[in-house]
Order: sequence, then structure tokens, then C-alpha cells
Amino acid sequence: MSKITKEQVEHVADLARLSFTEAEIEEFTNQMSKVIDYAEVLNELDTENVEPTTHVMDVRNVLREDNVKPSLQREEALKNAPKQKDGQFEVPSVLD
Repeated sequence: MSKITKEQVEHVADLARLSFTEAEIEEFTNQMSKVIDYAEVLNELDTENVEPTTHVMDVRNVLREDNVKPSLQREEALKNAPKQKDGQFEVPSVLD
């Protein structure tokens, strides 16, 4: 893969709304090129018999099963609400 260019670093910084000095851009260009070079070294590894994984450890879902349980009646849930309208909590608008 080709080296990371200064223009690419500037473009990514612009997308992320970041501003850097010329010295920082040069430093990031060198650092990102080193990361890409290392990734290219990893591409040379023989992974033919390696099973794909999404996690390095054998992790299982530790969440409980969903069980239907009785819940509060609407009136009970709304009884201490500072404002309510049409059986729902009324909150200040956050959008104009």
C-alpha cells in the first residue's frame, strides 16, 4: 500500500473538524504511514487454519432471558409527573 500523504491527513482532519499545525500534520503523516506499514506486515501472516473471531476470548451472552412481568399502570406512573398530556409525560420541546 502507498504511504499516507499530507493531503490525506489534512482531509481527514477537515472531516473531523480538527485543525493542526504543519508540524503536527507532518508527525501524523509519519505515524499513520507506520501504522499502515505494520498492517501490511500482518497481512503476510498465514491465517489459513485460523477460525474467524469477533472477540479474543470465548464470550457468551451473559444477559438474562426476557420475561414478561407486570408493570405500573399508566395512572400510577404519571401520578407524580409535573406535567402530563393525553396520558403521556409532557416535557419541554428540544427542537424548534
